[in-house]
Amino acid sequence: MKNATPKYISISKELIQKIESGEYQPGDKIPSENELIEMYSVSNTTARKSLLEVELRGWANRIRGKGTYVLNRFEDKHITRVLGAFDAVKESFNTKLVQEGFKPKNVIIEKVVMDEGISTNINNKHYIMNGPILKIHRLRYADEILLKDETRYISMTLCPKINIRDFEGISLITAYEKEYNLKLTNVERTLGNTILTPNEEKNNFENEVPMAAFVLDGAVFCEPDQIVEIEHSYYRGDKYKFAVVAKPQLTLEK
Repeated sequence: MKNATPKYISISKELIQKIESGEYQPGDKIPSENELIEMYSVSNTTARKSLLEVELRGWANRIRGKGTYVLNRFEDKHITRVLGAFDAVKESFNTKLVQEGFKPKNVIIEKVVMDEGISTNINNKHYIMNGPILKIHRLRYADEILLKDETRYISMTLCPKINIRDFEGISLITAYEKEYNLKLTNVERTLGNTILTPNEEKNNFENEVPMAAFVLDGAVFCEPDQIVEIEHSYYRGDKYKFAVVAKPQLTLEK
């Protein structure tokens, strides 16, 4: 008679299967110890060993005080991001990468207060943001690879003194809501594509051959119909995938 498979092994295999099937995506938080206890009617020791087994097999990473998150261990190492949801936008760029097993780094190459306003076209609509405005241009890295060349313009009328805040750790969306008590109503984004050539003046990716890139233009709005932020960013085309999710409720990466 064969020995029965330990319960923690069975649970860990189920969790890994859900990761492999895509039910749990890189960066997603998998069920906690307490949730596993409730789901499978097991002891806290069995639940803890289940999560440890998933981690030891290289499928997840435990972050103390936060939970266990799915690692990005697939061969192509593409990073998937969701368009069309506040929930996705609220997450810090750095936090999301850490959850996926990457080491993030940010380099600010320009941070300046502009007195004049700016304008942008998104989804065939023309928007104007009046000054003063904080312009912040950042290069966003994962494991020393430049993933995103990001420029954001933030209304200092709505977010006074934001030019002196620390831009690490917390997403700007969260800062708008928590620190400036703004009621965010909408995020509009357009996603295009371009080819970045090695000698292009504004190309910061240091690619040696022409490289495809996604171009994201976006605007964040708050009540009463005001623009908080305008974004213009480039994403590496060989490292990113974008998913589009449509939900009936309003749902808004640093």
